[in-house]
Amino acid sequence: MKVFLTVISMLVVSANVHAQPVGTTEVHSRLAQPTGSAATAVALTLDACGGAYDADMISTLIAMRIPATVFVTKKWLDHNPAGTLTLLAYSDLFELEDHGTAHVPAVIGADSSVYGMAGAPDLAHLEAEVSGGAEAIRSLTGHAPQYYRGATAIYDQQSIQAIEALGYSIAGFSVNADDGATLSQEVIVARLRAVRAGDVVIAHMNKPDGATAEAFAIVLPELLARGYRFVKLSQAHLKRIRDPARN
Repeated sequence: MKVFLTVISMLVVSANVHAQPVGTTEVHSRLAQPTGSAATAVALTLDACGGAYDADMISTLIAMRIPATVFVTKKWLDHNPAGTLTLLAYSDLFELEDHGTAHVPAVIGADSSVYGMAGAPDLAHLEAEVSGGAEAIRSLTGHAPQYYRGATAIYDQQSIQAIEALGYSIAGFSVNADDGATLSQEVIVARLRAVRAGDVVIAHMNKPDGATAEAFAIVLPELLARGYRFVKLSQAHLKRIRDPARN
């Protein structure tokens, strides 16, 4: 009986490790689709949280001339000068948007956290997280970012209001391709093959040891063959949705 209770306890703890905090929301978005040829549009967004530079992922996009909106943190930019230079060299394909200064989740409170990552202790720290990332992008490109995506893509209501008050739109998504570059190639391939017109895809380009680049190299030609065209967020408009599976 004691062993049984221990196992049950471990399962409960495991199930709650990735539980979304009460009072928070994961923001989901799709493209506001116009009619005509633009109705085949799909947006690819890549997060560069911290870590390294997935050169294979970016090389695939360059070779296939597929544009992407890249959400970078100041931390990633500072630690990956070669990757940063590549993104800047192909500014026709890649636009940089704000992922924060140090990859701090957009939840506010002294004890706040998401997936074990500490949030911003107060509003001033959240604003500094947003503004620091934006300034890093502005200094590199000369352009102010329009979109913000917080670490983990989970927000509380106070953070949403504060980010929008600073002038940024929150970039949600409708297809989570790689769960932070933690999924197998087979699973990522399956998720990408389910993409449809209007989707905003989130994936990662900061974990070269993951399977994201390999999966995209397989599926991107298939999506192009199905008639989809890829756009940057600056070329589209986002609409907030409740459930990606039903929109």
